Amino acid sequence: MSVRGIRGAITVEINDKQQVLDATLELLHTMITENGIVPDDVCSIFITVTNDLDEAFPAKAIRETSGWELVPLMCALEVPVKGSLEKCIRFMLLINTDKGLADIKHVYLGGASVLRPDLSQS
Repeated sequence: MSVRGIRGAITVEINDKQQVLDATLELLHTMITENGIVPDDVCSIFITVTNDLDEAFPAKAIRETSGWELVPLMCALEVPVKGSLEKCIRFMLLINTDKGLADIKHVYLGGASVLRPDLSQS
């Protein structure tokens, strides 16, 4: 069994607490569905937000989801590169799995699809 990273990102329209929390759950649910993950598979989730999102901690939405209370979560600010994508939440979800790298499904939703068009779902 290996530890594999699954990348994901999503954008919100405005800096609003509920939008941040809802987008976080949408991204999490899509990532776990696409990859067949249960909380016991997860080592941790590292979450970053762009500096224009300061109304909520995305980890709060995950912590309050049944079965996810014990999963280690960490939030941080994304590197503020000029001209980079705004209002973006990014995940690095680390899981224990027998899947190979080619079997991992990374998820880029909404405006975040521009980050990795080669991995984004059409």
